[in-house]
This record gives sequence, structure tokens and C-alpha cells, in this order.
Amino acid sequence: MKRVVRCSKFRHVFGQPVKNDQCYDDIRVSRVTWDSALCTVNPKFVAIIVEASGGGAFLVLPLHKSGRIDKAYPTVCGHKGPVLDIEWCPHNDQVIASGSEDCTVMVWLIPENGLVTPMAEPVGVLEGHSKRVGIVAWHPTAHNVLLSAGCDNQIIIWNVGTCEAMITLEDMHPDIIYSACWNRNGSLIVTSCKDKAVRVIDPRKETIIAEKEKAHEGARPMRAIFLADGNVLTTGFSRMSERQLALWNPSNMEEAITVHEMDTSNGVLLPFYDADTNVVYLCGKGDSSIRYFEITDECPYVHYLNTFGSKEPQRGMGYMPKRGLDVNKCEIARFYKLHERKCEPIVMTVPRKSDLFQDDLYPDTAGPEPALEAEEWFDGKNGDPILISLKNGYVPVKNREFKVNSENSSPANRSASPTPSIVSIYNLSQSVAEKKPELTNSVNCISRVL
Repeated sequence: MKRVVRCSKFRHVFGQPVKNDQCYDDIRVSRVTWDSALCTVNPKFVAIIVEASGGGAFLVLPLHKSGRIDKAYPTVCGHKGPVLDIEWCPHNDQVIASGSEDCTVMVWLIPENGLVTPMAEPVGVLEGHSKRVGIVAWHPTAHNVLLSAGCDNQIIIWNVGTCEAMITLEDMHPDIIYSACWNRNGSLIVTSCKDKAVRVIDPRKETIIAEKEKAHEGARPMRAIFLADGNVLTTGFSRMSERQLALWNPSNMEEAITVHEMDTSNGVLLPFYDADTNVVYLCGKGDSSIRYFEITDECPYVHYLNTFGSKEPQRGMGYMPKRGLDVNKCEIARFYKLHERKCEPIVMTVPRKSDLFQDDLYPDTAGPEPALEAEEWFDGKNGDPILISLKNGYVPVKNREFKVNSENSSPANRSASPTPSIVSIYNLSQSVAEKKPELTNSVNCISRVL
């Protein structure tokens, strides 16, 4: 019987690690046991959670700064406990959020050319969780809206501009939240939980609109993400510890649209989804491979494409947004694979003979411009991502000035009661000495200290 091969432009996608001199070497990648990606990337920087004594820290490296990273290279080191999750803001390539075991979320503004000295002062501190914060996720279309989920089984949605907790979702999850993901326009979130349930939640109405108990029978952690068409994709484990990929329709979650069984391994599968091409990449923690699938609306819905394999297992993975890719080389994805002591970029390419722009590979993609302000979203408005063309490559736009007005912003960024400078203290002490000579000795002591 003649076998018909399904036609797909992504069938021949292949992965290629970059040369050694383009890797980031001698990085002490964090050994934290929390199942996060440990890495986040944008067109300017790669950020990696690293080992740190006496608190938590992460590295922020400009993309061009490859090679061996000096042990004394400055880190972002304001947390009092290990950092568990980090994510770049999609609307400002210099703003990054971090969640930590110290129960706080911090928002940082990275200098345009990277760090020169260690950064310990965030622009905002978000305090509201009573246990460690394992998930941070920026809203895809609204400016300054951030979701955080903690081991206190709560989800908090923040207005980062004011450092206020605007929405707190309590009593929805009876156990630890494993993942939380926004849909394409940010009107809904999907979560996976230790109780094996997947929930679709309307955060502004604070209601669960769809729920599937025991989406995967296994006890190991699950992940759930939204697809562009509104369906939900989950990764998890069967009762026999086989890793599974499942597709669900939120309007009817009684039965999965399809369940794809893969292999027997205990590494948690981290899904990375490209909404423009409908390709999902699965990276297992501890695996040495990346599997990729194409999602379509025809049976069997999830089509296996290929596997990128290597010798070294991955500790974590960063995924570059579409606007950071090289369209001239038909690059459709780029991963930043974390080894024990280095970060290795892996380029996914569709082989094409022509050097012209391939518009079928690069439909308009989400750009950095937010569709809504935070206040508009909290008032009930929705906005689809503002799309940009990659035909002539991505041209970075000037970032909007990032302001935080709140009591929880750091002293360096607080407008009220500014900290007096050393110069002003010195000048004040000198004027006191002139008016009251008997205090000259005391003033001299202050001057020496300054």
C-alpha cells in the first residue's frame, strides 16, 4: 500500500548548535530544584539564573557578549533567597521581572548596554505572596500588567506602574500551581496544578470557566499553554510514567481532542509555542533533545515533525521571540540551551534555496508596542497584539520611559522623600561648623567618614 507523506513546509526543519566561540561559557547555572526554564531571552539580552551565596541572583548578558564570562561579571542580586523564575517584558527589552524564594517579585530596569556594576536595587518590589514565588508572566498585550503565582496557591495580577496587587485569585487551587499562561489577547489564563487539574480562568471576573480534573494521570508536574486558536495544549505523564502531549478545547474539556504518548522519562516537558507557525517545541529538563510538532485543525491535529538531538542534557532553556530571529537565513526559532557551566544557542532553520524573504515562514508577528494601558485592561478592555512585518528584519524601537510610582519602588526610583546625597550631607556639616566652632571636631569626623 502506498504511504502518503503529509505536506508541510516545516517537515525538514533542522537544528544546528552555534560554534563554541558564540556560546556563553563558565556560567554557574542555578541548581534550584524548581522546574522553571531558568533562562529568558529577547533581541537584546539573555538572562540566566545562577548560583549565588547568601541570596538569589541572575546574569544579564548582551547577546553579543559570547565567550568566557568572567567570574566577577556583575549580576542582578537584590533577592534574599534563590531566584526561581525570570521573564523579560514583551513591551520593553530592558525590563525584567523575577520571582524568588523570599516571597517577593522584583522588577528591574537593565541599562541599555548591560550591567557594569552589580544591581541590587529594583525599580519595583511586589509584595503579596506568603510563600515562595515560582512563576512570573507578563501580559502579552497590556502595558505594565504582570501575573505571579506562588506556593501559597495564589495568583496575583499586578499593576507594575503602581506596584499594586489589583487581582488576587484565592481558593481556586488547592495545591501548588505548576504553570500559568495567558491566551493570545490576555483575556484568559490557563493553569496546571499539583491536584492534576487544568483550569481556564477569567481573571477579571475571578471565575473558572473550564476545568478538567486529572488531565494527566501521572503524579509528575504538568504544563499547560494556550494556542493561537484558543485551544489548550498540555504536557504531563500517564499513570505508567509515559510522557504525554494533549490538546483540549476549553468549551468542552470532558475528552481531549488528542493525546500523544512519547516516551518513558521523568524529565518535565517545557512547551515553547510559536503562534505564527503553529509549531510547538518540547524541551525536557534533563533530556538531550528538542522535539517539535505542528498543530493543525485536521486529524490527528498534532503532527510530529522532527527531533533535534545532542550529547549533553539540558538544565534549562530560553526561547527567542520571533522579532529576534535572522529572517535572511530562514531561522524560525532559536533556543538558548543551559548546560551545567555554559549556555549554547541552537538555531532552527527551514532549508530554502532562495535568498529572498520567505513570507510564508514569517507572517506578521507580535511587536513590542502594547495594545492597551494597564488601567484599560483592568477596566475590562481587550486588545489583540499589534503586529509588525519582519520583511526588512526587526528594527528596534525606542523604549518608552519606564516609571514606577509607589511606596514599594526602590529608594533610587522613589519620587517622594529622596535620599540625601553625600555631597549635600558634606555641605550641611561644613555650614554647621562655620556657625558653631565648638562642633568642628565632630564635623571633621563626619567628613572623614564621607
